[in-house]
Amino acid sequence: MSITQFRAQCLQLLDHLPAQGILLTKRGRPVAKIMPVRGGCSDLIGIMKGLVSDPQDDLFSAYPPATSK
Repeated sequence: MSITQFRAQCLQLLDHLPAQGILLTKRGRPVAKIMPVRGGCSDLIGIMKGLVSDPQDDLFSAYPPATSK
């Protein structure tokens, strides 16, 4: 869609934005793509749960700790 067409229909297009978005062109060349936002920040809360290790874990030791004799 040309930028000229987008300007004329901007508000209507944003109200009914297709899932694949709209490719904007200037003189026939792509210059931008308008995409709908997926979800919100609330979708990110807890996303890393279970992926972070305990800071007390010894992640750099290849062998069990040596015992003093």
